[in-house]
Amino acid sequence: MVVQQPRLPFRFGTRLRQARERKGLAQDKLGVLIGLDEGCSSARISRYETGVHQPPFETARNLARVLNVPVAFFYCEDDWLAQAILYLDRLNTEQKSQFDDWRSNQTTNAAD
Repeated sequence: MVVQQPRLPFRFGTRLRQARERKGLAQDKLGVLIGLDEGCSSARISRYETGVHQPPFETARNLARVLNVPVAFFYCEDDWLAQAILYLDRLNTEQKSQFDDWRSNQTTNAAD
């Protein structure tokens, strides 16, 4: 029995293309870097970007690693939140600590 995966939001393909182009990679090169056969890599990445095929989560994780984005970026339906995910991912250790302090204060203030 074949179990059909739920359809991903259209944003997955859009975000994949955005990250690939930002990195300056051609579809075939990206495919090879995540371990796809050179002969089909361009077509496969194209199908992911257009939503014809849905990559397994492990493939999405490999795409994220090569493109240097959090895998959550691909699955985020909200554009603002997707950009926030990219921003937070690029914070250095000190900035993350400051953000954690701010977030902790927000939680404390919300409880009051």
